[in-house]
Amino acid sequence: MHERRELPENWASDFDLFDPAYVEDPYSDWVQMRAQCPVARSERYGGAVLPVRHEDIAQIAHDPATFSSRVLEATGPVPSPGRELKMPPITSDPPDHDEQRRLLLPLFTKPRIRALEGIARRRAAELIDAFGDRTVVDAADEFARHIPVTVIARMLGVPVQDEATFDRWVVMMLKEGPKEQAVRREAIRAITAYFSQLIAVQRESGQEDGGIVQALLTKRDTGPTLTDDDIVGMCLLVLVAGIDTTWSAIGSCLWHLATHPVDRRRLVDDPALLDTAIEELLRAYAPITIGRTATCPTSVGGVQMAAGDRVLLPFAAANRDPNAFDRADEVLIDREENRHLTFGLGIHRCIGSNLARMELKVALTEWLRRVPEFELAGERDVTWTGANVRGPEVLHLRFAAAALDGGDR
Repeated sequence: MHERRELPENWASDFDLFDPAYVEDPYSDWVQMRAQCPVARSERYGGAVLPVRHEDIAQIAHDPATFSSRVLEATGPVPSPGRELKMPPITSDPPDHDEQRRLLLPLFTKPRIRALEGIARRRAAELIDAFGDRTVVDAADEFARHIPVTVIARMLGVPVQDEATFDRWVVMMLKEGPKEQAVRREAIRAITAYFSQLIAVQRESGQEDGGIVQALLTKRDTGPTLTDDDIVGMCLLVLVAGIDTTWSAIGSCLWHLATHPVDRRRLVDDPALLDTAIEELLRAYAPITIGRTATCPTSVGGVQMAAGDRVLLPFAAANRDPNAFDRADEVLIDREENRHLTFGLGIHRCIGSNLARMELKVALTEWLRRVPEFELAGERDVTWTGANVRGPEVLHLRFAAAALDGGDR
């Protein structure tokens, strides 16, 4: 972490999600916010209220009647009801949410996730093989981002050659889109057209191994309330939520281990500690800040909100609250009690949490086995993205080429 800055004087009434200091190190700002302005407000980028205490974030997440999930975006205009991007069930409120979630849950069971582990492991090994004899790589671009894309493509039942296209769409929607709404809209149009066409092709072919798309089409035949638009929205959700969040989490874990050699060497020496370490790294570097919309006049931490106002839930801020976690701003890779909010809470708790954990474990296991010693290549060799998903966009790491001799797989 960098030396803690003083918050700008107007931060409580005009915070900036894209302030370079905030993007690089929001954790230090949250410490001061809890003491000075635990709920801030801004009219930038479409306007939002920003709480940073665990109790406020948890209360909002548990109250879908007052805080609707219909708009998840952290930036951009808040659309009127009915005109928002629909990605059921995460953008749905009760009662629609419950049935939509039940449709997806069987597609994310532990046996289904275990069946994907070999695919993730082979992909991780291939990516490290591709480093060749180089001693500096961009681990975000050349490693972290590719493993979730490969796994999600297989889950959706789409051609492997389309993985690069998916990768680009996710970048447009979640990394470029928060500042450039036109780019975001272009990505949404392209993704929607792709899945609409895929649904038509798979319905015609009736293929049995069509992944999530075919599974939902089968459910549609017996569930008249499930529409093609619902299936497109669910596929869009799996794509964007299943790729960028996990890729960002993998990158954050590698950044931590590159900058904390004691933790890295503990995991190399004791791989059995990895599951506990992953939970702690998820707690400390939770990538998601998600939006909710007030359904009626209300208040959060004494800050008044009108119906239609947006509130942001930075789950990492809740995870760093000292009133909820002992030594909250320290990363303790052997922390035993760890009820973090990284996968959300309430009715919208992430259904892909086991998938994310599997991908993280595979990625870190393969990396540490093949590249046990590494560090940042230089002071400026990491840049972070912000808004809805925070993670390294660039992560240049240096290591000894000899470490790439991984032996038998």
